[in-house]
Amino acid sequence: MTEVPMPSSDDPTLDSTSDDQSDIREPRLWRCDGWTARVIKNEDDEGWAVEMIQDGEAEPALVGPWTMGRDKKNPKPLDQAAFNTLVKTASEVLRRHEQQLHAMLHRSVTVPGAEGDITVTLDIVPDEYEPHAILAALDETGGELARVKTAPNFKLTQASASKWIESDFARPG
Repeated sequence: MTEVPMPSSDDPTLDSTSDDQSDIREPRLWRCDGWTARVIKNEDDEGWAVEMIQDGEAEPALVGPWTMGRDKKNPKPLDQAAFNTLVKTASEVLRRHEQQLHAMLHRSVTVPGAEGDITVTLDIVPDEYEPHAILAALDETGGELARVKTAPNFKLTQASASKWIESDFARPG
């Protein structure tokens, strides 16, 4: 029978706080918590830039200038505080982009109806092969009155919504 040695208490594999094996913390490259920060040469001038890439994405979410080091030639090394700030900034950029995209693809107007206000929504579906929009009407309780498929370039306004309601929700042509 072979005796298996017990790991000592200073064995790093026993440390439950040790970093994930994929984490990298180098002066010009940090990978942690689903993000990668990389300090790169700025193509536009003699300075440096930093790019933030979220795991699984091909393009950076954020690219910005990076501070020069004390020697005025090399970049300042990345550190935990800088990385945290970059993650927060890149996350905010992505959040704003998602909000803008949502605002472009989803519209809503409310028009007065005979039995109460009617909310008309337009949800654009930017499908690669069959782009279209869904035009829907909801009563005051959120109950659906009508739903039709229409062209993705349909312009939802108070006037177009009223006209659609007056036509008994006939598909706009």
